[in-house]
Amino acid sequence: MKYKIHVLLLILLISTPGLAFPLKDSLAKRDSVAYSRFYPMELKRLNFGSAKGKCDACGCSASGGSMGFSSMLNNNFVGVRYFYQNYSSRDGIFANSPWVDEHFNTIQIWSRIPLTKKIQVSALIPYHFHNRALSTGTENIEGLGDITVMAMYAIIQTMKDSVTYSHKLQLGGGVKAPTGKYSSANNLGSVNPSFQVGTGSWDYLLVADYVIKRKQLGLNSMVNYSIKTENQKNYQFGNQLNYGSMLFYLLNRGKVRIAPQAGIAGERYEGNTQYGQALANTSGDVIFGKYGIEVGSNRLSIGLNLMQPIHQNLTGGNVKANYRWGVNLNYSL
Repeated sequence: MKYKIHVLLLILLISTPGLAFPLKDSLAKRDSVAYSRFYPMELKRLNFGSAKGKCDACGCSASGGSMGFSSMLNNNFVGVRYFYQNYSSRDGIFANSPWVDEHFNTIQIWSRIPLTKKIQVSALIPYHFHNRALSTGTENIEGLGDITVMAMYAIIQTMKDSVTYSHKLQLGGGVKAPTGKYSSANNLGSVNPSFQVGTGSWDYLLVADYVIKRKQLGLNSMVNYSIKTENQKNYQFGNQLNYGSMLFYLLNRGKVRIAPQAGIAGERYEGNTQYGQALANTSGDVIFGKYGIEVGSNRLSIGLNLMQPIHQNLTGGNVKANYRWGVNLNYSL
């Protein structure tokens, strides 16, 4: 019945760290179905209740929420984009644990396809390949990530040539399916449970996107909220809020259109749970300065953007977001 509901929601919409370090061998080998009401007592006895962890800041969560879901040049398109995230995190739970570099790479097919004049459907299909340099050597994982499908409805949409200012407000929602693999083994020896290609859970999104333009100058603001559920390994990433606002300017040079842009993007993560128990130091927030440019001619466009953190508080300082950058190639529909 549960999966029938998930499938139904997916059809309708086409118009959340595990323990920061491994449990003792006797516990780590337990299957999730063996969980009993005595498990929380064992956690407390073994002093895992204060385990450090990591919010869902990267890795399996890299669906592109803070990178944006739209193009400044194309309202409707199909394209491919690549984005890279660089993090540093402690390889252990102690204050003197060494820092390791983590590299998160995502290639994503993305699109915004019109169904009617007011309804658009977006799809995000990611493929992740991540690596990190641990003291024991380099660790690599790769695979298909979690596929996201969203539908947006234009609440406000003024005619571009009828008023001095043009507005467009879209509201919508979506679902993220657990098509990417979640493996608790990837968390062994690390405080970063986001080193995954999938969350293993069905998650749901609420999205709002607003654009206001006057002549060539415009502002694009967006906010999306992810509601995350528990996966089959009894792990649940915390709900996530992404937001951003980008100022852009449209230039026409013959057949070439150019849109430089600058603004901010932010992410806020609620705490994670495992077996229903809250995990300490798994919430956080980060604000980025975001800069980019898009260049288009005829139906093709290419975009480039860079994100640098200007404020962050991730897992009490156990994780540092360094920078992100991305590039995309779109075909206008």
